[in-house]
Amino acid sequence: MNVLIVHAHPEAQSFCSAMKDLAIATLGAAGHAVQCSDLHAMHWNPVATAADFAARSDPDYLVYALEQRHAYQHQALAADIAGELDKLLWADLLILNFPLYWCSLPAMLKGWIDRVLVSGACYGGRRFYERGGLAGKRALLSFTLGGQAHMFAGEQAIHGELELMLRPLLRGTLAYIGLGVLPPFAAYHVPYIVAAARQQLLDDYRDHLLNLDHLALLEMPALADFDRNLQPLNSEVPA
Repeated sequence: MNVLIVHAHPEAQSFCSAMKDLAIATLGAAGHAVQCSDLHAMHWNPVATAADFAARSDPDYLVYALEQRHAYQHQALAADIAGELDKLLWADLLILNFPLYWCSLPAMLKGWIDRVLVSGACYGGRRFYERGGLAGKRALLSFTLGGQAHMFAGEQAIHGELELMLRPLLRGTLAYIGLGVLPPFAAYHVPYIVAAARQQLLDDYRDHLLNLDHLALLEMPALADFDRNLQPLNSEVPA
């Protein structure tokens, strides 16, 4: 299996970075080919602009997704985007490894998504969900946060259900481009726990990585369950 880890933490000594290092070592030792894009170490540019395209379909008005599609078709993507897209298309498994900021992604990682999930390659037209450009591949979120597990343990929890909080990323991004979405791995309360508890989290993450083939994918929409107007064919389609 080919694995791409996209890591977005500014501190190389952080627990989040330790998770990244563990994933590289664990998956590599299991015989998988692993590449890692350490966005801060790469000085990745997260800002999507017209400079991302060496050639434009409309030089007077920027519609970013349309220009992505044109540039992809004409091999006119900026070199940093093209390099990351090559890694993404190579990978069978994408791991996004990051600290949770404000119930979402760090800006650095959001910018990778904005620039690298290129229209025409990853999605476009009705090429989404099970027909997306990355159909057949899988994705995993691995992240650290300060909150405790019970704070995200269902509708009655103070912060609500974890997967619902992550829905824009799990469904609106990863599943949308065709990826099968694995259950995320959350390292809770990291800044406040003792070394032994941190080691237990790393042991748990190693087990998670070694058992990916036995984990059921999260349930996501399928275009096959919708009509041409994208209305549900029956009332049992997940909301």
